[in-house]
Amino acid sequence: MQAPFRAAVLTVSDRCARAERPDLSGPALRNLLTGRLPAIIAAFEIVPDDPEAIAGQVTAWSHPDQKIDLVVTTGGTGLAPRDNTPEAVRRVLEREHPGLLELARLRCYEKTPKTYLSRGTAGTRNRTLILTLPGSPRGATEMLEALLDVLPHAIETVRGEVVDG
Repeated sequence: MQAPFRAAVLTVSDRCARAERPDLSGPALRNLLTGRLPAIIAAFEIVPDDPEAIAGQVTAWSHPDQKIDLVVTTGGTGLAPRDNTPEAVRRVLEREHPGLLELARLRCYEKTPKTYLSRGTAGTRNRTLILTLPGSPRGATEMLEALLDVLPHAIETVRGEVVDG
């Protein structure tokens, strides 16, 4: 992908939203996106583990007027009772694409079998690709790194720039 794409990063964490601990995963993902892909960070935010807050922010960022190509969330994909991100995001997806996170889990398995504890998913809303990643900096960046080779093509396809022919 030659042209830069616009990305937004959403950290989902009760403690980070209350400023009880620093957000480490969101900045790590922003650095990875701008350092390894032609991404421009258009927006970033921290919300609590609240389904309405998660769905609302993803919906806002995926509105066509925002022109955001990729939304990446970090946090809320595990097994804890307050881990709501996959369910909140699925409510607003127009098309689910679980294969992207299945690929990431498969590629991360050699580093840690715990990768399969993440319930993250992926999909699209309007012309925005949405990925839900784990909340730890290591888990989030390893999962995103596992997709760096396919993300440019995926984003171009969602944008409508790839024509079969």
